[in-house]
Amino acid sequence: MGCLGNILWFIFGGFVNAIGWFLIGLLWCITIIGIPVGLQCFKMAKLQLAPFGKEIVTVDNGLGSLLLNILWLIFGGIPLAIANLMSTLILAITIIGIPFALQSLKMAQLSLMPFGKEVR
Repeated sequence: MGCLGNILWFIFGGFVNAIGWFLIGLLWCITIIGIPVGLQCFKMAKLQLAPFGKEIVTVDNGLGSLLLNILWLIFGGIPLAIANLMSTLILAITIIGIPFALQSLKMAQLSLMPFGKEVR
C-alpha cells in the first residue's frame, strides 16, 4: 500500500502542498538566522511528497524547539496547516480518500509544530 499510496498521494495533492513547504523554506533561507528553519521546511516538503510508510516521532529538544515552533507558527505554520486541512476536507468526501485525508491531517498537525519531530 505504501508505494501505491505515495504515487496516488503525489498526483492528488501532495505535490501542491510540497511546493508550499518548499517556497516557505526558500523564504526562510534568505537570512542566515532562518537557514535551520528553511532546512526543516525542505525535509517536510520531502515528507509531503511521500508520507505513506513514514512515522513521525517526537524528540524532545527543549527550549530551542519551543522557541522555533513559536516563531514558525507565527511566520509560516498557519498557512500550511490551513492548506493541509483544506486538502483533508476535500479528500475525506469519499471512502477511498479517507486514508489520504488521514495523511493530510498528519501533515496539518506537523505544519503547526515541526521542530522537535523526527521522520522515520
